[in-house]
Amino acid sequence: MRHVILPLALALTLSGCGWKKEAARLQAALVEADASIADKETTVATQQKEIDDLGARIASLESDIADKQAEIQALEAALDDEREQRARILADRGALRNEVASMKEALTDLQERKRQAEARVAAYRDLVARFQALIDAGTLDVRIIDGRMVVVLNNDILFASGAADLSDDGRAALSEVAAVFTQFPDRRFQVEGHTDDQPIRTSRFPSNWYLASARAIHVVEHLVASGVGADAVSAASYADTRPVAANDSEEGRSQNRRIEIVVVPDLSELPGYDELADL
Repeated sequence: MRHVILPLALALTLSGCGWKKEAARLQAALVEADASIADKETTVATQQKEIDDLGARIASLESDIADKQAEIQALEAALDDEREQRARILADRGALRNEVASMKEALTDLQERKRQAEARVAAYRDLVARFQALIDAGTLDVRIIDGRMVVVLNNDILFASGAADLSDDGRAALSEVAAVFTQFPDRRFQVEGHTDDQPIRTSRFPSNWYLASARAIHVVEHLVASGVGADAVSAASYADTRPVAANDSEEGRSQNRRIEIVVVPDLSELPGYDELADL
């Protein structure tokens, strides 16, 4: 419509001389303007396509970025899991090492206990062997009582009834005992006096405590006189408090009237000694 109106207007306006020439010029300008407009529309269309392409590219890149961010988050989560798992593995490894160390320590302790037990058995057998002649003669016996090695002598061999003075046979037996004890210079011995439950009330022995004590002291004195170190022996009285047989027969009472010489354990050989020494 514009193309029709403009030539008409121009024709009317230039109805004077030379209008045809001016109309031609204007027509050419109009064609040129249309061509320019077409070029600009083409340019605009091209730029719009570029914009659309860039928008699509941006959308694609934003999608890629979102995917990469999601991948990064997944990797970070996996890394966190890996760190936690590694921390657990390190903790488990430390616990296992501690457990292995504890087991090695327990094994070492058991081996040491075994060695000590074997040493005590060997010491017991050695003591029995040294006293074998007296054991065979019925003079004494070697027993393990409450985990201790004990040389047991019947009072009927050592003392007369109700007396604390050693008999000749008792002195001879104790001299042989002393000869064995002197072979153990690093050991200590405690002489323990025991009686039956028959009461005694004399001026010298007001009770069985006194009688058992006097007998133990006389045994200690004879052992020392026979070569046992005075610092290696001690005396104790138990009266009738630790019977080994019933006191309802003469045989039982005879077993209860006894002297027990305890081979005192060396505390340094006992389990836990080092720990106790540090307290």
